[in-house]
Amino acid sequence: MTIPAKVDPGKLTGLLEEVGWRPVGGRRGIYMRYLPPGIDDSQGVSSLIIPLDSLAPEFVDSMRSALLQISEDSDSWVRFIYPRLVVDVSDEFRFRRESSAPSGFIDWRSGEKLIESARRTLVAGAKYFLSPGRHFVNRNGRFAGRYLDQVLMGQTAPGSYIVTAYAPPNADIPLSAGDMSGLPDVGVAHARQVSQAVVRAVEATAEAVEHYKYSGSLSGFEAGVSRGISYEMTQALLGIAANSDGADITVDWDSNIESVTPESAHFEFSGSDAEPLSKAAVRLAEDKSSRMVTLIGRVHLLAKKQAGSPGVFGVEALTSGVVKKVRVRLADEEDYHEAIRAHEEDLALQVSGKLEKEGNLSWLYNATVIRTLGHVDEYQQRRVRVSEVPAGQMDIFGGVAAGSNEGTPDE
Repeated sequence: MTIPAKVDPGKLTGLLEEVGWRPVGGRRGIYMRYLPPGIDDSQGVSSLIIPLDSLAPEFVDSMRSALLQISEDSDSWVRFIYPRLVVDVSDEFRFRRESSAPSGFIDWRSGEKLIESARRTLVAGAKYFLSPGRHFVNRNGRFAGRYLDQVLMGQTAPGSYIVTAYAPPNADIPLSAGDMSGLPDVGVAHARQVSQAVVRAVEATAEAVEHYKYSGSLSGFEAGVSRGISYEMTQALLGIAANSDGADITVDWDSNIESVTPESAHFEFSGSDAEPLSKAAVRLAEDKSSRMVTLIGRVHLLAKKQAGSPGVFGVEALTSGVVKKVRVRLADEEDYHEAIRAHEEDLALQVSGKLEKEGNLSWLYNATVIRTLGHVDEYQQRRVRVSEVPAGQMDIFGGVAAGSNEGTPDE
C-alpha cells in the first residue's frame, strides 16, 4: 500500500476522475467527496472522502481510509490508479499481446519475448533520438541505457497480456557519460523528448509495414530511416508481432506537467506483419560494401562469451547454399541470448552477416540474428509442404522455397 503521508491529493483526485469517479461536493482546501463510477446519490452508497490538507493532523489516517476504500475495486486500483500514484509523474507505454491462456496469463516464452521486445523498442527509439541509423549495433547504446535506467516496469494487466513501462517526462538524460556541467538543460535530454522519439520511430515502422502490404515493396523502410526505422526497431516489433493473434502498443502522456501534452498514440500489429518486418531487418542489417549472406540453420555450437564481446556461436545450415557450417561473430550482444534459446530449444535460426573464409572455417562477421522460425523438425516439415512454391519465392514462414539460392550472397 502506498504510504498515505506521501500521496498527493491533487494527483489522486485527478486519477479518480480519469477512471470515472464523480465529485459530489466537499469543502475547498479541506476535503472532496466522490461517488464510484455508475453510482448516483439516490442509491445510498457511502461517498469517498479525500483529504486535501496534508498539514492537518488527521490527514494520514483519513488518506489511509480513502486508499483502502478505493482499493476495494481491485481491477481499477491495480491497473490504473496505484501504478501512477506511486510514480511521481510518468508517461505510460503499454505493450499488449493477445494470449489464448486464461485472463491475465500468457505462456512463459511468449511473456519473456514480450518483455524483451518492449525493452528493445524503447532502446531502439532512444538510439534514434541521438541520430538516425539503419543498424546501430552498439552506437548510441550507452545513452539508450541511461534512458532505460529512468523507466519503471509496472504490473501486467488482466485480460490480454500487457507489459507497462512508466517513463518520467522530466528526468534528465545526459547526452554523454562524461557530462558534468551541472547547468540546467545543458548536455541533457528530457526523458519525454526521448519517449517521443520512440513513438515517432514506432509510427514510421508501422507505416512502412502498411506500405509493404499494398505495394510489396520495402522502400517504405528504406525511406523511413530518417524517421527512426532501423534494424533494431524492426527486430523489436517483430518480437511483438510474430506468431501473435493480435498485439498493440499504446502510449499515454502524463498531463500533470507544465507543457503541452501530446496526443495519445496507438499502434496495432498482427502475426502477418512478421514477414515485412523480418525482410526489412535483413535489408537494414546489410552492409552493401560487403558480401552479405542470410541463412537459416541449427545452432550446434556455443562459444564461451567473453566480457565485452557480443559472442560467437556455430550454425549448421538447413538449406543448400555456399556454406554448410559457419561460425557466427555477432555485432550486438543482445542477439547472443536468442542464439542460446535457439540452441536450448533446437529452433531454426535465421542469421545474416558478412561471409569470410579463414583456413577451413567459414565465418559470418558483424552478424545479426533476424528471428527464430520454430523447432527445427517443424521447420523442415514446413519446407517440404511448400516445396512446390516457385523457386526463390518467400513462403509464409519466412523461409525460401526449395530450389532457391537461399544462403547465397544477397544482391
